[in-house]
Amino acid sequence: MNEAFTRMARVVAGLAVLATLGACTQITPRANVSYEERPSPNFNERRPNFVIIHYTTHDNAERSLSTLTDPLREVSAHYLVARDGTIYYLVDELARAWHAGDSYWGGTRDLNSASIGIELDNNGEEPFTEAQIESLLKLLADIKARYKIPAANFLGHGDVAPVRRSDPGRRFPWRRLAEHGFGLWCEPPYPKAPDAADTALLLAALGYDTRDLDAAVAAFKVHFVPDDPSEEMTAEDQALLYCLVAKKAAFILHPWKGREGVS
Repeated sequence: MNEAFTRMARVVAGLAVLATLGACTQITPRANVSYEERPSPNFNERRPNFVIIHYTTHDNAERSLSTLTDPLREVSAHYLVARDGTIYYLVDELARAWHAGDSYWGGTRDLNSASIGIELDNNGEEPFTEAQIESLLKLLADIKARYKIPAANFLGHGDVAPVRRSDPGRRFPWRRLAEHGFGLWCEPPYPKAPDAADTALLLAALGYDTRDLDAAVAAFKVHFVPDDPSEEMTAEDQALLYCLVAKKAAFILHPWKGREGVS
């Protein structure tokens, strides 16, 4: 993301905040309710606590932009990152974009209301370009610095909607992102999981919706074991899952320790 875009994005966000603060003496009327207005200036903008990464399934950025800005399609994201690295800012970060749909992660439902959505222009069958990933890393660093989003809360659409989606898919470089602090990752050898910690329990502890356990396992494998096309949990997969859960717990207990999500 170049400096001009960074300045523009911050000016837009700043203007939105100023507009809200300027309106702090007004309260939106409520129908059929009797009340006395006593507006308070003591509030903040809601801030996102997750980043959800997608791919568009389209073959070029213009087609993706057409879809994401079409009022009849009712789908959007805060950002689109094109194959050539161009970043398009589509929805204000403090507004609710329509990108995650029916979703769940770690007790949070409706990820649209709690996240920033980033679409990557990719048809789902191709490698992500270097220019695209470089721009994504810069964008994620800027977002993380401003909102203090934990490493564990950088996720894929397939993680939060495993029954419906699998993007950004097996080709997405999650390990590389985790090296920069965006997402979790573990390298072997993994610690052995306790006998009492079964797959469903560990997946739920990591954040997955396990009501459809097969879908949750498949989503986990796409994200963390991309080179294995099977949807079966091996003993090594179980140990990897336990390592990720332990790392997430460590970050929750000691959020100031470490920047990267890899070990």
